[in-house]
Amino acid sequence: MLCGPTWRDGLSRGRTPESIPRMEISESPLAEAGRRFFSAENAKKWIELLRPGFHLREQNEGEPLVGYLGGEPLLPADVEWPQWEGHGPLSFVAAVDCGEIPVQQLDIPVPADGMLLFFYFNGIGADAVQYLDPDSIKGGTRVVYVPEGTENVGPRSVPEGLEAFPRIMLTGELIATAPDNENAALVAAFGEAGEDPTADDDYTEYPTVGDADGDGFYDALTTFGRDHSPHHRVGGYALPKAGSVTKEAAHAVAPGDDDAAKAQRRELVNELVMLMQVDSDGRAAMEWGDTGRLYWLIRRDDLAARAFDKATFTWQSE
Repeated sequence: MLCGPTWRDGLSRGRTPESIPRMEISESPLAEAGRRFFSAENAKKWIELLRPGFHLREQNEGEPLVGYLGGEPLLPADVEWPQWEGHGPLSFVAAVDCGEIPVQQLDIPVPADGMLLFFYFNGIGADAVQYLDPDSIKGGTRVVYVPEGTENVGPRSVPEGLEAFPRIMLTGELIATAPDNENAALVAAFGEAGEDPTADDDYTEYPTVGDADGDGFYDALTTFGRDHSPHHRVGGYALPKAGSVTKEAAHAVAPGDDDAAKAQRRELVNELVMLMQVDSDGRAAMEWGDTGRLYWLIRRDDLAARAFDKATFTWQSE
């Protein structure tokens, strides 16, 4: 594989992606919550909506190494450190070894090998990646793909004046992920007839029955979320802090209030998939606003074509 002892440094893989136990969505806690709190018909719809994601968490001794937060990234000698013109170098946030991810069990076309590296300009105020601003997002965020077999790959020192985040080694596991209340898939499944599931302001309650105010179902979601925090993940649904992540990302790609922009966003909501989500994480000194999250998204076709320069981004904070 592409990653050598420079960052594994005595750690062994311990398994191949094919040896990772297959995750049955229908047996997940999220599926069970649907069976407990929805009608039988709606529980079936709910389970069909659930999607696999690869949850990244801190590696324990003896566990396989899948990626890392912070530290010095592994980059080919001929790849320059990402810069935002007029602002400076981007911070290295995370890397994942695609060869360690069971990509055949995900529903997005993540590369089967190579490394994905994620960069973000961690500025303040006007000197920061601005919410839904296409130029800001293009300049201040980056996804770098290093294919398997690339030569002269090694650790790259952080540019002068930029402080690296502390390194956290990551392992991972398959989990089920669920759509939020503003997600187009949930609105289409449980919204009122005639609603446009891609509309910015559409919101649909979960169809609970026999559960006053839906507290039992939300408690189940909260418990599942607590068990998988911090929420670093590859693929699956984004876990929002404040509204639909996909709809926000669509605005960054196709801004404007004219009919053409609105039509393009309606298409994008169905085309964009979440590639990577990085949560705030005190162990890595990562704090995105007020306990916020970073999200990199990309069109499914662009992901299949390895056109990572076409990835987009949004972030949310409480």
